[in-house]
Amino acid sequence: MNRLTLIDTAPIPGGGELRLFAEGDHYSIKIAGGGDLMSTRMHGSEEALARITCERIAAIAEPRILIGGLGMGFTLAASLAQLGEKARIIVAELVPGVIAWNRGPLGQHAGHPLDDARVEVQACDVAAVIRAERSSLDAILLDVDNGPGGLTQVGNDWLYAMPGLAASMAALRPNGVLAIWSAHADRKFSERLRQSGFAVDEVPVRAHGNKGARHLIWLATKPTGQSGSSVRCGTPTKPAVMRRR
Repeated sequence: MNRLTLIDTAPIPGGGELRLFAEGDHYSIKIAGGGDLMSTRMHGSEEALARITCERIAAIAEPRILIGGLGMGFTLAASLAQLGEKARIIVAELVPGVIAWNRGPLGQHAGHPLDDARVEVQACDVAAVIRAERSSLDAILLDVDNGPGGLTQVGNDWLYAMPGLAASMAALRPNGVLAIWSAHADRKFSERLRQSGFAVDEVPVRAHGNKGARHLIWLATKPTGQSGSSVRCGTPTKPAVMRRR
């Protein structure tokens, strides 16, 4: 059995630390004082998040999408594989160290998606990007924390509360899709999405192909003619960060 070796650490803006470990040819990211966040061994649900969402916007000639959370690059790589050459993808990653890891040792596992000319990566809170956009995105993919029941940052709750959902609604074009990964189902959150004006589908996925933990992806579509929720968007108290696996 290969030994788990600490390769690097990266501070989380606002407090905390991420740690990159190697185990043979594979890598994992852990949060200091906690457990695993993600691993190169299991990434099926991250790829499903991209695949299912991009299928919804396949007819758009020049799609523009936002991915919240770079992680290990698998969601980004799967999005690039689904979209055409005129697509543009913004990736908002809170932790600069994670971007550096993807440009370094992690890159080979996802196929070096940051090298693609269609990609713009920003070291920032995805909430700030969402708030800055106005009817300009065809899809928002959120892969931060554990879903609506966040574990690593209280500030992530803003993304899933009514103000955050109103901001996502305003950022999307008509028929745009807000896609959210979650470790588990949440009936109250599904209802919150509907109250925000979205048409909602819930898609169960597995962590590794047809195996592994059962996860859920919400696909929330902005109806044609919907200008956004009347809920006023508030400022998140803390930045969004990656989820625990």
